[in-house]
Amino acid sequence: MVALSKTLDQQVHEQEVVLLNWHKNDADSQLLETIPGIGPITATALVASIGDIHAFENSRQLSAWIGLVPKQHSSGGKTLLQGISKRGDVYLRTLLIHGARVVVRTKGYKPDADTWLTRMTQRRPANVVAVAQANKTARMVWAIPTRKEAYQAPEAQAA
Repeated sequence: MVALSKTLDQQVHEQEVVLLNWHKNDADSQLLETIPGIGPITATALVASIGDIHAFENSRQLSAWIGLVPKQHSSGGKTLLQGISKRGDVYLRTLLIHGARVVVRTKGYKPDADTWLTRMTQRRPANVVAVAQANKTARMVWAIPTRKEAYQAPEAQAA
């Protein structure tokens, strides 16, 4: 049993080395890693799964393709939005939501800051905020490679 565990650990380590080497040689993957909540594994998964980012006309299409937009039922001028649809790429959605949870936990509730994330954490449950942050991250995933520039924090953009 111990030998099997060591063998599996060795195989996982070898695959991580291959993945990190691919990540170091891919410009889009490195650009995506600049976004908070996205590391090398998520960046390489996004680049490999999406392929040509220009296949999506806008960031909302990418977010919907991943499955991070609410299910919508509209009739007679009334719009009813439910939870996220569970359609789309389960693996990418999971990676983005886990990354968003880290962002919410590290940058979330700060009473002295007036940011979108702080306001959301004050009035919504943590999981709802994490999915909303994941949706924002997915939209950034479309914008960053399209513009070919690294992520800049909102504070840095204002200065």
